[in-house]
Amino acid sequence: MSSQHFIPPQNYGMIEEDLYRSGQPNELNFPFLEKLGLKTVVWLAPEEPNERFLNFIYDQEIQAQYLGVISSVNAWDPVTEEVVLEALELILDPRNHPMIVMCNLGTIVGCLRKLQRWNLTSIFEEYRRYAGPKVRLLNEQFIELFDTDLVRLPVNRPKWI
Repeated sequence: MSSQHFIPPQNYGMIEEDLYRSGQPNELNFPFLEKLGLKTVVWLAPEEPNERFLNFIYDQEIQAQYLGVISSVNAWDPVTEEVVLEALELILDPRNHPMIVMCNLGTIVGCLRKLQRWNLTSIFEEYRRYAGPKVRLLNEQFIELFDTDLVRLPVNRPKWI
């Protein structure tokens, strides 16, 4: 009898019900991700996902949205307002859930927390916890100055917004 281990990806966390975050997964994480029953992956990393991950999401019939690859010239650049708005539009549509946001920095989640009316101290504490050594003042400044009025809230949005 074999026992299967479920190993979450680096920086995995639950943002809200049916909404998760993580860094880039590897093959050891696939059984864990499979258990989440994901419908959508929002990929915000500056590099392309590897072939094994692409095969995994194809096999699992998971919809993939690649927002980081096309927007980033430099891995250390802050994410653009356009990418944040596009990501939030996907996140706020419950038809895309369960969903995981795969991002190295956490700026998108910080902007979501601002939309949820979290105070900045709590937003930055969560951002720093997940960003670790990748914390950038520019990203914190981006979150602080992010204009939540630019976000179009869908009629059928999740109850946590």
